[in-house]
Amino acid sequence: MKTLFCRLVLCYLVLNATISCSSEDSNNQSENANPTDGINSIENIQIFPTTHPLNMDISGSPIDVNSNLILSHIGTEKGLFPDFGSGEWEGASIGIPYVSVDNNQLKVPITFRGNSYDGNYGSESDQGPFPIPLNAPVEGGGQGDSHVISVNVENGMLYELYNATQVGHGFEASSAAVFDLNKIVFRPDGWTSADAAGLPIFPLLVRYPEIEKGVIDHPIRFTISRSKIYEGYVHPARHLVSGNASDELLPFGGRLRLKADYDISGFSETNQIILKAMKTYGLMLADVGSDMFISGAPHEKWDNDDLKKLKQVTLDNFEVIELGDITLRD
Repeated sequence: MKTLFCRLVLCYLVLNATISCSSEDSNNQSENANPTDGINSIENIQIFPTTHPLNMDISGSPIDVNSNLILSHIGTEKGLFPDFGSGEWEGASIGIPYVSVDNNQLKVPITFRGNSYDGNYGSESDQGPFPIPLNAPVEGGGQGDSHVISVNVENGMLYELYNATQVGHGFEASSAAVFDLNKIVFRPDGWTSADAAGLPIFPLLVRYPEIEKGVIDHPIRFTISRSKIYEGYVHPARHLVSGNASDELLPFGGRLRLKADYDISGFSETNQIILKAMKTYGLMLADVGSDMFISGAPHEKWDNDDLKKLKQVTLDNFEVIELGDITLRD
């Protein structure tokens, strides 16, 4: 949400970036979560109906008339930067973490506030309380965007916080968004989410259990600097940031597709799965940040040296999918 030109300090991760609820008190509820293999249970649920735009195959979609202009403005020489991995960087785990809970998870209050990092977007937020464990990992250990994400695997509900801090028996945050993963429903037009574009974060993350399954079946979240973002958005994004409106800029919700003829055979099996997703579902612009940073969740099984080889894939190997109607500021 807030511009970060170096987003390498990320994610406080509890064990395997996954926590599920525990049953410790008389009501079979818990404020905290015990580590389990909940990260894999999330991959067993349907993440939005198959006809949702975030599940749309764009391999055959037409190219936007301004594709070359937009890519040139971002910088065709720029390589992909995998903003996730294993281990830590400067004391924080690498990526955007999330937790798994079930219907027994205690709901905790959410207080909206601004701070020195960003403002208060409570008026564009879903109101709590939310089923988020008090020990849920905070992105970057509380530095930077400080996202907190909780997925209820029993009812398919997603809860996301931005600029969050665990305080007392709940959380303080700049914004919050709830998504029903069972429905095709979008945020109100013009509303932000835990991401600047008003999109959900979790469904757009590269997650290691997907690698174990052998397929990523959704677009991948990415960022570029504010000066390269159009002051507008395209469906399914719902929110814009101030800037300019000209043909060389990419709006929130815009998608890039890796060219079909780009040879991925020399990459590892893991990276081929990631690159195949870019050919089929593309990259989706979701937030302001460093150019061509792609988002994923931390996991101890990521091979950081292997992921770095994705930097060889430069922007001149992509094309912008036809944008369609761009929603402008009222």
